Amino acid sequence: MINRQKGCHDIYGLEAKKWQYISNLIDSVCQKYHYEYIRTPIFEASELYHRGIGEQTDIVTKEMYDFKDKGDRNITLRPEGTAGVVRAYIENKMYGDSNQPIKLYYNGTMYRYERPQSGRDRELTQFGIEALGSEDPMLDAEVISLAVNIYRLVGLKGIKVNLNTLGDKESRDRYREALIEYIRPHIGEFCEDCQTRLEKNPLRILDCKIDHDNEIMKKAPKITDYLNEKSKKHFQEVKKYLDLLDIEYVENPSIVRGLDYYDHTVFEIEADIEGFGSQNVLGGGGRYNNLVKELGGMEVPAVGFAMGLGRLMLAIEKENIQLPIEEGIDAFVMYVSETEKDYATTLVQELRMSGFSVETDYLNRSLKAQFKQADRLHSKFFIILNDEDLKENRIQIKNNQTKKEEKVELDYILYYLDEEISILDGHSDECDCGDCGCDHCHTDHEEDDIDF
Repeated sequence: MINRQKGCHDIYGLEAKKWQYISNLIDSVCQKYHYEYIRTPIFEASELYHRGIGEQTDIVTKEMYDFKDKGDRNITLRPEGTAGVVRAYIENKMYGDSNQPIKLYYNGTMYRYERPQSGRDRELTQFGIEALGSEDPMLDAEVISLAVNIYRLVGLKGIKVNLNTLGDKESRDRYREALIEYIRPHIGEFCEDCQTRLEKNPLRILDCKIDHDNEIMKKAPKITDYLNEKSKKHFQEVKKYLDLLDIEYVENPSIVRGLDYYDHTVFEIEADIEGFGSQNVLGGGGRYNNLVKELGGMEVPAVGFAMGLGRLMLAIEKENIQLPIEEGIDAFVMYVSETEKDYATTLVQELRMSGFSVETDYLNRSLKAQFKQADRLHSKFFIILNDEDLKENRIQIKNNQTKKEEKVELDYILYYLDEEISILDGHSDECDCGDCGCDHCHTDHEEDDIDF
């Protein structure tokens, strides 16, 4: 037997419906914020990620799926979404669009070769947003608020934004020198990765999981002490807009993010979830004002965010959040004879094309077995075809909730289902088996011998 690859998953059944629900929620939120969907290739030229993400990042040095294609080209399966979006922005001359800034979102698979563990896979699904063409700090706050509001809408509690700034290039260079000078005498007390990072990417030492509690790190210089006035102003305004949006945040100087292209605002969003452990960071992002130029475009400021949907689904599971998944279908069409089956074929097609979710039998089962199958599928209505009824231009329909049965004229079937399903949906929204006057409530209360 051929098995799935390590670090990959088959998602189907109820689990797939949960993923679809989250994806639909993301689409809805992004539409309200006026972010447009973009789909970029799953593989790109390796140079894009080496230049865009940074040669010394863990993703580039340890985690990328690099290979040569049949044309001897260096190709990489995308490990993240931002570099590809920026490449598309430059190549398709989106900077010339009259509607600025350009606000985009993606939702697709990424690939990282790392040790699979809870919340970390080799094939992962990542949602992200990118806003290009404005350096207004209000846009930084909008990106953070969009991410936070998705987590809120899902139902997660204890959402916390860890916020920091890396400042502009001048501020960052000053801080980089101070950090190297402070750590160099003690570098032998740090992990092997941090010893390598000291000269190549010293800011990454700040968020090292191994040396995080090192006493030396607790006394390290703070980036905020090296910000120039422009960088200080930008950070203060980001915080002002977050306050206006009622987004809670905690200033955390150890947040630097793992990619080289960040400057100014950087943030991570955590969830306080019992049993979530070290995977409590749900997503993060920040501003990257130099990446467009680094990849061959003009100087264009930008800001973005990304979250792993696998980690979000894990958080939903840990919090025992019940997503409002619609599992049922509108109708199940039943038949026995060949003529009934022929009519079922065209009726099912007509109902589906009219917007109803409909199923029928494909195993030539008995009528009793079809009733059982319809029940398992949580069908709202049973449509029972009968040769004698069809000759009289009628169809028998049973409401599986109220148990009411009617003979309905063939020409009226679409209107009938539309009206009856609206009534059922209205009942589920407006009452919970209370006295609303619907047949279902009346039937239930009669059975329970309750006086009105």
